Amino acid sequence: MNNISPIFSFLKSKADAGQKTVLVTLVAVSGASTRNPGTHMAVAEDGSFSGSFSGGCVEVAVVAEALDVAKTRKPREVRFGAGSPYLDIRLPCGGSIDLLFTPIGDGAIVSDILDRINERQPLTIVLDSNSAAIRCEAQTSNRVSVEREASQYLVHHIPAAKIIIMGHGPTVESLTKLSASYGIDCDVLSPDPVVIDQVQLLASSTNLLKTPETNALLDPDRWTACIFYFHDHDWEARLMKQALSSPAFYVGAMGSLKTHAIRQKYLAEIGVSEDQQERMSAPIGLIASTRDPATLALSTLAEVVECYHRHFGCKA
Repeated sequence: MNNISPIFSFLKSKADAGQKTVLVTLVAVSGASTRNPGTHMAVAEDGSFSGSFSGGCVEVAVVAEALDVAKTRKPREVRFGAGSPYLDIRLPCGGSIDLLFTPIGDGAIVSDILDRINERQPLTIVLDSNSAAIRCEAQTSNRVSVEREASQYLVHHIPAAKIIIMGHGPTVESLTKLSASYGIDCDVLSPDPVVIDQVQLLASSTNLLKTPETNALLDPDRWTACIFYFHDHDWEARLMKQALSSPAFYVGAMGSLKTHAIRQKYLAEIGVSEDQQERMSAPIGLIASTRDPATLALSTLAEVVECYHRHFGCKA
């Protein structure tokens, strides 16, 4: 999942503590690799780091290289894997990765990037292999990617996936827990105060629904998935209409095929077109006929993640 917030939060916290830091960026891949171009690591002068580029086979060497860059304050490009001068470091997949090490000299740029991440803005981080200068720009790309222009690398990022869960019952809590452990922010809207209480510490926000009408809090962007877990289907129609007319990349609802056929009739009655209805994944999830809350939540999260990567997955 494309979540660069922990990387830049780490850089900011270490800089605030007075430590020198280095941003490491995967700028090119040859052959197979466990990470895509645009992936970052952050390293502090105390040897601590955030992020990874492999299953553990290069991170020690990356940290050592970054610590040297922190001392020299000069950027450098290093290849690991096939064709690398580091003969004792090989990637299990047999490919190679090219990394750009950029010393951070300006804490303001890290704060700027973090602000844009928190505001869910697509952004481009511009890095230079000849200079430690970094800048951040707005971008319109629909995917994570890296472009090279002379000595500069343009690293395009989009917001991480987010989930809005609407409904009641134990599956709401199960999906909120799973999403939190995976690193996806969740907003929960429910008419059940017990559910709200259960997820209060896990969700990014919780809101008690008082009516089944449209709700201003249901305002997904194009990187947000809308999940409907209502057993009382009187609650869902107007909210579904709102979600299906939004830019949300995924809208899904639980229930059997029979339930969904009934749902389609009452959605049509309130003006939801067939094209809009076709956007909905129902029955929800990748695992067919799941009934227990934990498995249904896992099935839902798997489908959401797959859909996010299908729409916005990284490319070289």
